[in-house]
Amino acid sequence: MREWRKLEAPMKVLVIDVGGNNLKLLATGETEPIKMKSGPKMSARKMVKDVLAAAKNWKYDCVTIGYPGVVVHDKPVHEPHNLAKGWVGFDYPKAFGKPVRILNDAAMQAMGGYHGKRMLFLGLGTGLGSALIVDGVIEPMELAHLPYRHSRTYEDYVGEAGLQRLGKKRWRKHVAAMIDLLKAAVEADYVVLGGGNARLLGKPPSGAQLGSNADAFTGGFRVWETPGKPTTHRSRKNSS
Repeated sequence: MREWRKLEAPMKVLVIDVGGNNLKLLATGETEPIKMKSGPKMSARKMVKDVLAAAKNWKYDCVTIGYPGVVVHDKPVHEPHNLAKGWVGFDYPKAFGKPVRILNDAAMQAMGGYHGKRMLFLGLGTGLGSALIVDGVIEPMELAHLPYRHSRTYEDYVGEAGLQRLGKKRWRKHVAAMIDLLKAAVEADYVVLGGGNARLLGKPPSGAQLGSNADAFTGGFRVWETPGKPTTHRSRKNSS
């Protein structure tokens, strides 16, 4: 869980949104994000190398990484499905030479779209991302692999594979049904939809609203509005 409040002296933050096909970055004070390809050859080491080169003229004090997988205590615990190996156990603070905070990409986008009370975030992309925020406290969730129907999961129906299998019209119906079920299950006041496929819904189903493309960056900046000790650079000879 993470709760945020304003700091007296805000830092300049570099936010990195890591996706299966693309990687986007933006720093405090910059207006135009940088976008680059990721894909199956993108390891953590290559990501750092590419980001440092792309952002060489930007000034920043710390780094936020939105990671496409499970994160515990600022550390990825499983390798990503659509990227190369080498993300688990990698020393991100040492590689960047800056304090680093890492969180699930859906949780980062959820933080950016949050505006009070009890909010459920659902990210419609290659898979299904999810996070719950209650009174400013965020809890990343793994709802994608819960059983939905016919021995298939929610992700099987509303992820990219489900969209291709079902077609847009039937896919939209299952997205609406999922929203009703999950909103009731977690007693959310409202649902925010993100991810690349959310735009295919047109008008969002009842009880839901579309998030902004900028929400991931906003969430990445908000991470550093949290009091507490960040992950800092460690001097270690045998880094990954």
